[in-house]
Amino acid sequence: MTQRLIDIEDHWGTHNYDPLDVVIERAEGSWVYATDGKRYLDCLSAYSALNQGHRHPSILAALVEQAGRVTLTSRAFRNDQLPLFCNELAGLCGMEAVLPMNSGAEAVESAIKAARRWGYRRKGIPADRAEIVVCRNNFHGRTTTITGLSSDPAYRDGFGPFTPGFVTVPFGDADALERAISAVTCAFLFEPIQCEAGILIPPDGYLRTVREVCTRRNVLMIADEIQTGLGRTGRMFSCDHEGVRPDVIILGKALSGGFYPVSAVVSSRDVLDVFGPGSHGSTYGGNPLACAVARAAIRVVIEEQLPERAAQSGSWLLERLREIRSNALVDVRGKGLLVGLELRGMARSYCEQLLKLGVLAKETHAHTIRLAPPLIVSQDDLAWLVKQLSLVLGD
Repeated sequence: MTQRLIDIEDHWGTHNYDPLDVVIERAEGSWVYATDGKRYLDCLSAYSALNQGHRHPSILAALVEQAGRVTLTSRAFRNDQLPLFCNELAGLCGMEAVLPMNSGAEAVESAIKAARRWGYRRKGIPADRAEIVVCRNNFHGRTTTITGLSSDPAYRDGFGPFTPGFVTVPFGDADALERAISAVTCAFLFEPIQCEAGILIPPDGYLRTVREVCTRRNVLMIADEIQTGLGRTGRMFSCDHEGVRPDVIILGKALSGGFYPVSAVVSSRDVLDVFGPGSHGSTYGGNPLACAVARAAIRVVIEEQLPERAAQSGSWLLERLREIRSNALVDVRGKGLLVGLELRGMARSYCEQLLKLGVLAKETHAHTIRLAPPLIVSQDDLAWLVKQLSLVLGD
């Protein structure tokens, strides 16, 4: 059965991914179960979409209950879930307004549009000249515009010409950001931790300096917290580690706990009120099913204290991983339950060995394994994970 399903997918599907050859048929909590009868510890969490774990019962109940009432109205009409979702998410972020979308890439595109229009209408930048500063090695999504922001040739090859209006600086270099800002700069778009690039963490104080520079130069500070937000790094938002509040927060993935595509741009009225009727929209954005699911997902993060659990579990995990004696291991870095293992060899081969031992992990770029289990993972499960990693990586 397993090989037959793999063959069907390879024949009929587009080959834009290179998955490990495990076929998952059900999941619960931190574990998934494959068609071959084996059980695996999920250490990817669908790129942090499953912070609350697989099939969290409270989110599942909200999905089922709302699906039995109404699922989609479009924004041509109002629904009873959207106002509550906007109110609760704005409160969580300490912001004034919410723009609901579906995918993370959609939310990033929406933030780019908001920043440009803010630059023209609030800052007085001449028409069609606004620039946004981004970071080298970023990953903000897969649309044509966002692909053009990437410095990775593999993401760009064959997809040009790209949207102009972006300036790239090294990640973690606040002085480079300052030099890149000009009279036509409207925003700085960044990830607090670069996940796809290999769990790259900026120097201490970087975010605070960025906040000061953006305020002084009248530039919007836009934090892409799609993967780092909602508890993943041990705080509600990764920017919280330095006590920094961006002008715009972009959220997705764990905003629905893995049940449904939900994303949002959260900001001030000054920024999001640049949109008027007809200037931006999405048929599914803010639909009642999405809003009900997201409200339940947020409640789980708060009520089960997932940021605090990630901080405690992540500290323990990092300490144990750094005790592994291995010539293959170059570096262990991370915050909360977002960990990167940098290796001398190709990370894919180690992921394939871990698969045989019952661990689902995935390489990011050639030499780094990302570990990001659900935030509900038990310490017993993490101890078992360390044992499997020691078997694969140990001397």
